[in-house]
Amino acid sequence: MVGFVPLAGIGAGIIGATVLTPLLTVPVLNVIGFSAAGPVAGTLAAGIQSGIGNVAASSLFASAQAIATGAAIPVLAQVIGGTRTGVVGMALAFVM
Repeated sequence: MVGFVPLAGIGAGIIGATVLTPLLTVPVLNVIGFSAAGPVAGTLAAGIQSGIGNVAASSLFASAQAIATGAAIPVLAQVIGGTRTGVVGMALAFVM
């Protein structure tokens, strides 16, 4: 059963990258305060924007706002989500 442990982690990573990340990214950004119309007043996103001032087009803030408006989720977000899920899956497989 030793061979099953890495496969469980890899499977969890694939599921996380392809299914969970796209489904959860926009709702999480909405909770933080990013919306289709821009940062919502009084939220964390609005506070960050007021601290930044002029937002550079290639910044992380601009990318988060673009995703919240319905733009495609960048490949980097898919990789991060898949890696995180894979690590959790492998840890759970070793515990069980």
